[in-house]
Amino acid sequence: MFPDDLYYTEDHEWIRDEGSEYVVGITSYAVEQLGDITYVELPELGADVIRGETVATVESVKAASDVYSPVGGHICEVNDFLESRPELVNEDPYGEGWFFKLDSVRVSELNKLMKADAYEAYIKSLEK
Repeated sequence: MFPDDLYYTEDHEWIRDEGSEYVVGITSYAVEQLGDITYVELPELGADVIRGETVATVESVKAASDVYSPVGGHICEVNDFLESRPELVNEDPYGEGWFFKLDSVRVSELNKLMKADAYEAYIKSLEK
């Protein structure tokens, strides 16, 4: 149900190691809970962020929600396409719907995140 090559947070962000950079987005579960995404406010390019810091905002037909950085690092790229096409988050949350990329990541913080099987169990516990 959730890609195996990602790390997940309890706040429903994911992060993928792409070598020198890490890509961050929100999970399909978060997208399902939010409904149709209508607006994405992206983080500031070049900002240094800490784990758990609010870095972006998503608005949908149901609610607005903060997006948190899953680890500390430096925002080296943002997905500008989301400003004009926020529906990409709904259509492809693990691909074209990514939010930002980090470099200078605190790799030790990845160990505090969940792998796919643990995240799936976490989601099941929320649905009880």
